[in-house]
Amino acid sequence: MPGIPAWAPPGGVPGGTGRGVSGWLWAIGGAVAATAIGASVMFATGGFSSAPDPDLKGYAYKNDLCAATSMTPFENAHFQTKPSTGSAGSASSGSSTENPQHSGVQQPSMDSMWCNVTLTPDGAGSTGYSSTWLNNAVTLHKKSDPTPEFADTYRSWEKQQASVHYKVESVSDLGDEAYLVTRDDASNNNGSYVVLAVRDGWMTYQSTWSSYTSSAGTSKPPTTAEITTMLETSAKETLRRLKE
Repeated sequence: MPGIPAWAPPGGVPGGTGRGVSGWLWAIGGAVAATAIGASVMFATGGFSSAPDPDLKGYAYKNDLCAATSMTPFENAHFQTKPSTGSAGSASSGSSTENPQHSGVQQPSMDSMWCNVTLTPDGAGSTGYSSTWLNNAVTLHKKSDPTPEFADTYRSWEKQQASVHYKVESVSDLGDEAYLVTRDDASNNNGSYVVLAVRDGWMTYQSTWSSYTSSAGTSKPPTTAEITTMLETSAKETLRRLKE
C-alpha cells in the first residue's frame, strides 16, 4: 500500500499517515522502558528474591558463648570448672591451658559460636584419672533454613555401622525440635557421651558431654539420666540468655 512502510503494524497505520506509526512505536518503547525501570527497582529492593528472611527468633551473636552458658546445673551436681593452668602469654610458664575456652565468627551466611569447658567433680582425689568436657556450639543460619536436615543429622547417629551404637530420642519443651543422642555402651561403665541438639527457627544449638573416670577413681560418675537433666536445664537458660 503506497505510503505505508513495510514494518507498519497489521491493519495499516491509524489515520493513514506515517505519524501514527511513529506514535505507536514510541508508546511501545515507553512501556518497555517503564517495565525495565520497574524491574530494576524490584531487583534492587529484593522484590523478586525468593530467599526467605532468616527466622532467628530473637537470638543474637555473642562474642563469648561461655559467658552466656549456664553452668548452674553442673555446679549443683558438684562439678566445677577446672582452673586454668599456667599463664597465657607467659614465656616462663611453659605450656598453658585456658579454661573455659571460647571462640566465634560472624559471616554473611551464618554466625557461629563455641564454648569448651573442662569440668572436675568436687572432692576428686589424686587417685585414678577423671576427665569431663562440656562443649557447646551455636549457629545462627542467615541464608538457609536448617529445618529440612536437622532431624536427619542426628537420626543418622543410630544408623551408623560401628562397634559403638547410639540411641536418639526426641526431647520436648526445647525450641521447635530437639534430640538427645546417647551412647549404648553397657560394657563401659566409666565413660559417658551425651549430645543434646536443639533447633529453634534458624538457630541450632548443640551441647555435648563427654567424660571418663578410671576404675581407680574415687568419684562416682553421673548417670545418663542425670547428665541429660543437666544439659536440658543448662540449655533452657543459655538459650534465654542468647536472646538478651
